[in-house]
Amino acid sequence: MMSPTSLTDHSKLCVHTITTKPWSVEESMDKYTEAGIGGITVWRQWLEGRDIAKVGDQLRDRNLEIVSLCRGGFFPSKTEPGLKEAIEDNKLAIREAAELGAPLIVLVCGAVPGQPLEESRKQIADGIAAVLPLAEEHNIKLAIEPLHPMYADDRSAINTMASANEVCDQLNHPLAGIAADVYHIWWDPDLEEQIRITGEKDRLFAFHICDWMTPTADLLNDRGLMGEGCIDIPGIRAMVEATGFDGFNEVEVFSDRWWSQDQDTFLKAIKEAYLKHS
Repeated sequence: MMSPTSLTDHSKLCVHTITTKPWSVEESMDKYTEAGIGGITVWRQWLEGRDIAKVGDQLRDRNLEIVSLCRGGFFPSKTEPGLKEAIEDNKLAIREAAELGAPLIVLVCGAVPGQPLEESRKQIADGIAAVLPLAEEHNIKLAIEPLHPMYADDRSAINTMASANEVCDQLNHPLAGIAADVYHIWWDPDLEEQIRITGEKDRLFAFHICDWMTPTADLLNDRGLMGEGCIDIPGIRAMVEATGFDGFNEVEVFSDRWWSQDQDTFLKAIKEAYLKHS
């Protein structure tokens, strides 16, 4: 197991295409390769209008490991047509992941303003259960990403590692697991215990990193680069690696501030922050 302080290269660094939002998937793959980055997580909008299988081949030709496809989820709805539409979209995401060659889909599970969180959580579990047979057919893992409670109104009713583990317990399927994002879980007093449980149950599928800015100018698009904020990223990474997790460290930064700057400079900053503050 590699400790945070022993990391000296970028082989386990993965960057999400949303992080360098101004770049197309073609620009991203070339720039990441030139930078010596080992992995890429592709967001679905970057595949629109493209031959998905061809994009997958292009990524593999550059020796970029396709870590995941982002994102599925948003299962809850107050209407039957809405519930069915969500399931169909998640089935489409599974087929896209298979075509791309991504082994995993990150699920931002969804919520409906005014609908009880208990009902949304039930709909999330039911929705994932409905698409698991197709995921099984294509051998695609589904990683529930618990989101910070500030998003409980309309983005996700799954807001802690514990609630994500509860859904996984209900589903009881080897392809149903968790994506742990430090931005959403760093505040949780039960975090170390829940990460340990997640690891013991072999369902820690992904690990995302960025930082929490103080003050935060925008609750969605003002994430910080590692070391810019208050999250103990090395400490959380140590918890994750203590479970035996040896996957990629995925940089997922939503930032109007960084998106407005030169992306080559930003990518260089990502690499430096990764080595110094992760």
